[in-house]
Amino acid sequence: MEIKTVAPDVELTGATLIVGVMTDREPAPGSGEVMAGVDSAFLDVAKFEGKPGQVLALPHEHAAALLLAGVGDEASFDSVRSAVGNAIRAVKTTRAVTTLNQVPIEGATRAVVEGAMLGGYEYREYKTNGEAGAVVTVELVDAEETEIRDAVIGAEVTNLARDWVNTPALDLAPATLAARIAAAAEDAAVSCQVWDPEQIREAALGALLGVAAGSERSPSLVVLEYQPAEPKGHLGLVGKGITFDSGGLSIKTAPFMEEMKDDMSGAAAVAAATIGIARLGLPIRVTAVMPLTDNAVGGNATRPGDVLRPMTGPTIEVLNTDAEGRLVLADGLGVVRRYQPDLIVDVATLTGAARVALGDAIAAVFGSNSEVAARVLAAASRAGEHFWELPLFKEYRKQLDSDIADIKNISASRYGGAIAAAVFLAEYAGDGPWAHLDIAGPARARETTGEQVKGASGFGVRTLIELAKGMAESV
Repeated sequence: MEIKTVAPDVELTGATLIVGVMTDREPAPGSGEVMAGVDSAFLDVAKFEGKPGQVLALPHEHAAALLLAGVGDEASFDSVRSAVGNAIRAVKTTRAVTTLNQVPIEGATRAVVEGAMLGGYEYREYKTNGEAGAVVTVELVDAEETEIRDAVIGAEVTNLARDWVNTPALDLAPATLAARIAAAAEDAAVSCQVWDPEQIREAALGALLGVAAGSERSPSLVVLEYQPAEPKGHLGLVGKGITFDSGGLSIKTAPFMEEMKDDMSGAAAVAAATIGIARLGLPIRVTAVMPLTDNAVGGNATRPGDVLRPMTGPTIEVLNTDAEGRLVLADGLGVVRRYQPDLIVDVATLTGAARVALGDAIAAVFGSNSEVAARVLAAASRAGEHFWELPLFKEYRKQLDSDIADIKNISASRYGGAIAAAVFLAEYAGDGPWAHLDIAGPARARETTGEQVKGASGFGVRTLIELAKGMAESV
């Protein structure tokens, strides 16, 4: 999809004109006089009220069609982005023109670009029937080209992460994902190292190897480095990369296994964000580490009661092999700490408990201190992604005490599982600033609405990009 700016007197022949409509059936601010020529009887018959999610196509004297998109009671970044996402899927022409970027809100152009590119996303790799969406070009009236460029990059790398996560595990072995990340990094001038199993053993990543032991597919570890000429800070990222999670010997039931190709969403988000930061040319050094493996059932699989030795930090008694994400992150955190970043952020579909607590639309953030959590929340707000801070309650550490090792991988209590997992990771994050993002809920969109398309959401990518922007601006 091509996004570009056009003059107000743009020729509309053959195009669909998209405008926003409020719940009082008035045009969204900045959308002009287009509603003046609309017969309210049409709206009455169609029961169109401008509510979020509503879309109505009408004839237009100059364009192929006039498409009304419900914005709701208030024009905001989220409502405009959602309206464009809903509208773009309803367009039947190859070209769409919109004035919604002129709505007087901060980030209106980005909202429109993201709505179009994210809402128009399709994963068609395995589709043999049907056609792709119609829209090829979206034209924004009187938009700033720089704003369009930056928004396009953010949307493109979000969709890149979506592509990786949507790929079935059969076709995305750890080494395959590593190769795809390396290819994308090369295009963005980001250096990439891919560690093979021998290098992983030499580095003594015992926790990663323990999770990988049951799979016939070998693990990999990817290190991406973006080094601008004069960096204003150094961001370390770690992404959980379980390419398929069966639960291991603590095997999941079938319904809970159906979405487990998604369990590398953290690695996808971290890799895509690093590439986005580089393409934007942000003056922040980034080191991103992604431990990649299946969590499978096999004759060599780690058994409940086994003890693993990560490269650094406490030895781990594994009581539940389905709590494997924190194990690979322990080694990922150990690797990234060697690069001495100013701030470390890990991203993972880590716990069902986070999803139980916050639902499918909100991710959990834990910070080593309140300032770190606030920085992530501010970045998420700018990105239009929803996070909520949960406490890193150190008193729960005693629930992770092991009889035979330094720590066990699950809590003695069935409650507060997301917090217990964060407390576990704190043992490996070091003493510097660190944040843990548990994206178990919003990593997958379970329905198509607004800018979200059912399937992988790419959640977290744009928050990490905004976090890097914030680091650059705070220096």
